Amino acid sequence: MIDALLDTHSLLWVLAGDERVPPWLGADVVRDPARFAVSDVSFWEIAIKRSTGRLRAPDDLPDVVAELGFGQASITRTQVWGVRGLPMHHRDPFDRLLVSQAMDLAVPLVTADVDISRYDIAVLW
Repeated sequence: MIDALLDTHSLLWVLAGDERVPPWLGADVVRDPARFAVSDVSFWEIAIKRSTGRLRAPDDLPDVVAELGFGQASITRTQVWGVRGLPMHHRDPFDRLLVSQAMDLAVPLVTADVDISRYDIAVLW
């Protein structure tokens, strides 16, 4: 069972050991990575940004994430359709889908993005 959904930047920062990651998050991920789900949305976003040269990520990123033991959050039609009812606090389609997914899964979204906190979801950071 997952306890939280990682936003794309949260995943990348955790994997890179970025200093912007709060100490509690780094410790929790090391202790029990399965509590944190990585969404198919994040892999889609990373793949698109990587293909346009806007982001660097390893070819085997999905394998790395699986080997580290993170949970998986597949995208459902309900979650995709749920985006239609969200206020336009955020224009990024990936973030909007992550918000819808967190709502549907009833878990907090781990993100440093302050715009996401305007939605009616729990945010951890």
